[in-house]
Amino acid sequence: MTIVLASNNAGKIAELKSLLPAGIKLITMTEAGYLKRIEEPFNSFRENAYAKAKALFEFTGLPTLSDDSGICVEALDGKPGVHSARYAGPEASDDANNQKLLRALGNYENRAAYYFAALCFIRPGGLHYFEGRCDGHIGRRPKGNRGFGYDPIFLPEGYEQSFAELSPEIKSRISHRAKALQQFISFLNRLPDSANSST
Repeated sequence: MTIVLASNNAGKIAELKSLLPAGIKLITMTEAGYLKRIEEPFNSFRENAYAKAKALFEFTGLPTLSDDSGICVEALDGKPGVHSARYAGPEASDDANNQKLLRALGNYENRAAYYFAALCFIRPGGLHYFEGRCDGHIGRRPKGNRGFGYDPIFLPEGYEQSFAELSPEIKSRISHRAKALQQFISFLNRLPDSANSST
C-alpha cells in the first residue's frame, strides 16, 4: 500500500518509516507534489491532524496519514500542547522551543508532562483516528542527541534517561507515536487484502 504522509518533518518521517511494516510505501508531501503550507488553526490535535490529512487526500486521491502531536505540561495548564512545534515562534528550532519551555517551568517542582499523538488516516470511503500518550516529566536540562522536538528534555515514566538518550528500540515501544501507530498497524492488518494492497 502506498500512503501519503502529510508532513515534511524529517524526524517524524524517519520515525514513522522505521515503525511501519515493510509493505507500506510512504511518500512525503513534497514527493507527492504538494508544496503549500497547511494551516493548523485548531485547538485539538485531532482537528489539526484532520486538516492536514484532508488537504493531502483531496490533492492526491491516495490514502493519506497525518500526525499532530505535542507535549503537554501540567504546571503550564497543558501548554505548549498543539502549539508545540511553534512554541518559540513560527520558524523556531527544536532547541529554541526546548529552552523556552525550560524557562517557563523555571524551578517548578511539578514537572509532570505527557507527549500526545493523534493520527488521522483518510482513504476512499473511510476516516479513522488513532491516538497515543506517553507520560513522564520535564528534566532540568537537555540530555542526549537522538530524536527530535522535546525529546532531550522529556523523561518518560519509569526511565531516568530522556527520549533523546533512549535507544530507538525502546522509544519504538513506549512513545506516544509508537502507541498510536500500533493501533494503526492493527487496523491495516484487519483490512481486506484488496484494500490493503491498493495504491
